[in-house]
Amino acid sequence: MDAQTAGKTARTLELLHSLAYFVPETEKELVGVGLEPGRMVYFAGRSAPLGAPPATVVTATFFNFNPELIASVIPRAWELARPTEVVAARYRAIDAAYVRLFGADVTGSADMAEAAELVSIAAQNIPGVDGRTLYAGWASLDWPAEPHLRFWHALTLLREYRGDGHIAALQTAGLNGLDALITHTATGIGFQRKFAQTRRGWSQEQWDEAVESLKDRELLDRSSGALTEDGQDLRDVVEDLTDDLALAPWEALGEEGAKRLLELATPWRAALVEQEVFPAALFGPRFGKLR
Repeated sequence: MDAQTAGKTARTLELLHSLAYFVPETEKELVGVGLEPGRMVYFAGRSAPLGAPPATVVTATFFNFNPELIASVIPRAWELARPTEVVAARYRAIDAAYVRLFGADVTGSADMAEAAELVSIAAQNIPGVDGRTLYAGWASLDWPAEPHLRFWHALTLLREYRGDGHIAALQTAGLNGLDALITHTATGIGFQRKFAQTRRGWSQEQWDEAVESLKDRELLDRSSGALTEDGQDLRDVVEDLTDDLALAPWEALGEEGAKRLLELATPWRAALVEQEVFPAALFGPRFGKLR
């Protein structure tokens, strides 16, 4: 399997992992163990496998969020709930959300068991934790027994492994977290600008200063703010390097295994889109072919 095909496979399956950040079950379960609703649920829920990390560690591993935003809820979250409680609540939320969205007949089906087995082959062939901090935290957790939870767990390992490599690619390209967010938004495949800016906690002044810096570097057009040819080339290099750094587990699964996995999982992805789990208006015009 080549890196481009592997990357496309990972991106196609992404929504089946990232629904965790959008479904109401997540906030319900995590607030139920003591966290405050809103941003604390996201930051604590995703970083809890690292133990009880300080704000600086969460900032480093999440990369494109305003450090002040993270510091407003971390490490205070760990005073309200133990990380092990947060992790357990996260899996309860996924259990409930998968059953609600797909139905018990799907989560308990032979197809789900087969998909879980296939994606687990990929996840269990991730080479190691070197330089992959967030992946390493999630890899320290026990694997769930239920097929639909094993499916989500394996996708999460692959997602965070790829994400850690993506940060390395962005740094290699000379893009900091805010630069990465702005240029990704400019491609039309990320969040829309307003949502990206507010969701990641950047002020208008911070955003505008970063935009001016990117224009000075000739990565954004000075009049339109769109990516220049150099800017698009740089983003292409980042995505290609990200695909290369995430190839190994998909090579282990192989093209036929990946093809079968997509055959099984694509209808579930379509069900998420149909049920509008992800508000399409929040994303750019080229995002993931949601429609």
